[in-house]
Amino acid sequence: MTLSFRPRWLLLSLGVAAQLALAQAPAPVTAVGAWARASVQGQRSSGAFMTLTASEPLTLVGVATPAAGLAEVHEMKMEGDVMRMRAVPALDLPARQPVQLRPGGLHVMLQELKAPLRPDTTIPLTLTFRTAGGEQRQLALQVPVSVAAPKDAGAATTHGMDGMHGMHDMHK
Repeated sequence: MTLSFRPRWLLLSLGVAAQLALAQAPAPVTAVGAWARASVQGQRSSGAFMTLTASEPLTLVGVATPAAGLAEVHEMKMEGDVMRMRAVPALDLPARQPVQLRPGGLHVMLQELKAPLRPDTTIPLTLTFRTAGGEQRQLALQVPVSVAAPKDAGAATTHGMDGMHGMHDMHK
């Protein structure tokens, strides 16, 4: 009886290990030029920027960081003569096509900051993706904080909307 139990136990253990490995598999996406805008005392929001490139079709469905009470993907766009910002519940990432998260466009909005974001520090940021098969994958980043886009930020550079992330009343 012990002999028949061991192979079942071994198979069960291998199956659980395989499921854990799949559940913990990193997202098939790269983040290039990631940075977060430094804030000042009393500022309750800021932004994080980067260029994401997925190796397979993915959907960005969540953002989390202990540095903020709320982190979301937002977009800024003109509606008539007014610049509006709104949360985007999901962001499609086509395979092998870079998607820019940058000031003045799509970006990660960090709201309810727990403390000022100081230059020359980093904040942890976790991006959650959904695959075409419905599986969730995560990408954990250590995002450098700076006053302006670092020179090596590549495509995730500023484009004239530098002060917008301090204006929380723009959210509609």
